[in-house]
Amino acid sequence: MDFSPSPRTADLCERVALFIAAEIMPVEQEYGRKLAQARTAGRQWRPLPVLNELQVKARAEGLWNLFLPAGYEDVLDARYLPRGGAGLSNADYAPIAELTGRSFLAPMVFNCNAPDSGNMEVLIKYGSATQREQWLDPLLDGRIRSAFAMTEPAVASSDATSMETTATVSGDHVTVKGRKWWSTGVGHPDCDILLVMALTDPQAPRHARHSMVLIPRSTAGVSVERMLPTMGIYDEPGGHGEISLTDVRVPLANVIAGPGQAFAIGQGRLGPGRVHHCMRLIGLAESALELGCRRALSRTAFGKPLADLGGNRERIAEARIAIDQARLLVLHAAWLLDTQGTDGAVAEVSQIKAVVPKMAQKVIDMAIQLHGAAGLSDDFPLAAAWTHARALRLADGPDEVHLGVVAAYELRKYRPKTADE
Repeated sequence: MDFSPSPRTADLCERVALFIAAEIMPVEQEYGRKLAQARTAGRQWRPLPVLNELQVKARAEGLWNLFLPAGYEDVLDARYLPRGGAGLSNADYAPIAELTGRSFLAPMVFNCNAPDSGNMEVLIKYGSATQREQWLDPLLDGRIRSAFAMTEPAVASSDATSMETTATVSGDHVTVKGRKWWSTGVGHPDCDILLVMALTDPQAPRHARHSMVLIPRSTAGVSVERMLPTMGIYDEPGGHGEISLTDVRVPLANVIAGPGQAFAIGQGRLGPGRVHHCMRLIGLAESALELGCRRALSRTAFGKPLADLGGNRERIAEARIAIDQARLLVLHAAWLLDTQGTDGAVAEVSQIKAVVPKMAQKVIDMAIQLHGAAGLSDDFPLAAAWTHARALRLADGPDEVHLGVVAAYELRKYRPKTADE
């Protein structure tokens, strides 16, 4: 394994880092202040103009849709491809995702934010030509946004097979009924399409019962009941919402890859998506560590710099080690996805999802402590960063589910083999 970046990746990383430093970071704090003002006025769900201005600049630099997977160029319009005219492997995109994780705005600026990137990957890999033309092209172009609707309020959604929302096939249409929540992206005013996972055939094998249905947000019966705060943070302009689906009727052609394929689609979507999440979290942890170190060197208490008080040097060293360990683990998982596919990296993807959010949460918490009460305020990005890391211990599967997957793969090595094996 060689984790050194390819020449193209090194070039993109340099360009992304320069763009973030020169264009995004100077306006990010002001963006936060203006968003707070918009929130007070009840206008927080409309993106601020500066975001669109940054997107135009990023696209002009070829820093657009950087997440796009290699090998699918034949189904993509060349206008939407990143600089270099091709998609990237998971290992090549990983360091770019880390850089974007240092900024709350950067993923949106580069059109690489969740859930849109994952939804676009689904359409690239599994969508029909008609589905791609109708929904993928405008997503890649940044003209619309999307939401992903799987989790439900009435069931333990850590077991996706327990979901109760139904998608009943009748002739050339499908009718969807149920309620979803924590549907990321649905608060955005440009959210035009929902990817909804629902039960189609309760008698089918356990992982062939569910379908992924494309539902235009404007369809009769779709209602956003409320937007949900994450520990007081609404994550505007996308946010997370609770959606009711009342006799929502769409063409059968809106079912991605046909009925019963939702779990296969989900596995193909979530592997790369978890690498993206984890590398962005590593970038977030790096940013928090930098803030913590600068604070520890610039502030004095009891006649000494904070860095020399209360074991802070050891905490800083442990944070450095933890970040570097986590990065190597994620790069290994990305390499396995590239070389062995999703099936060859199941345990490793679960490892990173269990390790990285907890690592980031701990590093950010240490940085908050070094900032004192200021670390809890909006004057620094640390409180929001901590909340984001904490939320990702539940998003895309809770820690316990991923640890269970890792344990199952480990125990399998030592179980006595049966005659059929």
